[in-house]
Amino acid sequence: MTLLITVFAAVAVTVLWYNRKDDTMKLGTLCWLYWGASIMWLVDALFEYAELGADYFAPAPEEMLNDMFLGLSVVAFGLVIWLVILLIKDPKGSVRAALRRQA
Repeated sequence: MTLLITVFAAVAVTVLWYNRKDDTMKLGTLCWLYWGASIMWLVDALFEYAELGADYFAPAPEEMLNDMFLGLSVVAFGLVIWLVILLIKDPKGSVRAALRRQA
């Protein structure tokens, strides 16, 4: 479940990145984060399949729910990292302008 969620997020962001008009939103960084997580979960799935065999394809409902929450947490954490990068880089100058108005 974690692999599926991160792959879907990676594909969705890659489509957005590919159809972009400019790179001010740094979608490439988000692509790298999600594709890296997808590769990590793929390796985890391969090792778990090697350990469990055919039982890998019959998880308990509690296990699937935990995996879903973990996958959604990874996607949310990737978004948080991306937002922090956007706030630090400030490609449109919005944060800088807001700080100048307050000072």
